[in-house]
Amino acid sequence: MSLIDGYHHVTLSVDGAQEDHDFYTGTLGMKSVKKTVLFDGTLPVYHLYYSNETGDPSTVVTTFPFRKLGVYGRRGTNQSKTIMLSIPKGSADFWVERLSAAGRPANKVDRFTRTRIMTEHPCGIPHELVETSEAEDARRPIVSEGISTQGIKGIYGVGIAVFDKTSMDDFLTVGLKMEGRGDDGGALQFSLPTSGPGGAVEILHEPNQPQGTWTLSGGTIHHLALNTLNEENQLGLKAHLEGLGFTDVSDQKDRNYFKSCYVRSPGGALFELAFSYGEGWAKDEPADALGQALQFPPWFADRKEEIAAGLEKYTW
Repeated sequence: MSLIDGYHHVTLSVDGAQEDHDFYTGTLGMKSVKKTVLFDGTLPVYHLYYSNETGDPSTVVTTFPFRKLGVYGRRGTNQSKTIMLSIPKGSADFWVERLSAAGRPANKVDRFTRTRIMTEHPCGIPHELVETSEAEDARRPIVSEGISTQGIKGIYGVGIAVFDKTSMDDFLTVGLKMEGRGDDGGALQFSLPTSGPGGAVEILHEPNQPQGTWTLSGGTIHHLALNTLNEENQLGLKAHLEGLGFTDVSDQKDRNYFKSCYVRSPGGALFELAFSYGEGWAKDEPADALGQALQFPPWFADRKEEIAAGLEKYTW
């Protein structure tokens, strides 16, 4: 029995909060479902969540904007490189036109028999919009202004750049029970154990790039989170990985809406094991008004004014 059901979310460290919000909710047409703050450390940084209307697992992209603090990372090898989002088959030309009109780069390519649109977040993080048929991905497209049947469905996968493309084999196949799907132009594709769509991990061989940073810093992908559905699966998978010798696994952390453990993979990418609990995103605001107001976890109750004063101001 698999302990994973696809992705839970993917998290980026970006630069400006305003350009990030405009890119995801405006250009890509995703919905804001949570505005809160970074729970780790003491720095006043937003944690912004974008997804479909209800914040379903496998549709969520989250970001930490670091521009105000002047903290910037370095993209390179041995780190997660590319976020891949699923779009309906036949919508690639629509997205090329929309992205180009918004001043974002947009190039059509084919890899692993998929038509993809290569573009970038305003801070430079590569994004790919990957065409999938309804039979392959039945999630409803996210409808927004100017976007209807062409909308993003959710996460398709993540591309991880590595120095040695064999370094991830045991971690992915033995540790996470993924299946290899072959190679294309030096890239390897693996499939997450999932009952639904959006379960790809692609290993990109980039031995000549500099080592990428692993810290929380603008312009880089911080982690990809796998959905364990419940605590029993999460702790079971944590124990399984530790038993295989992948001992760089964190203790469980309470993220207020979900609980997490983190593990650094041999190829450098940070993986999270996560499951939603309780009322999820509706824990602190109505389910029909998600992402409307800035929320603070209970342990920051005495720091609300201080943290809010230190945040970048932008138009919600």
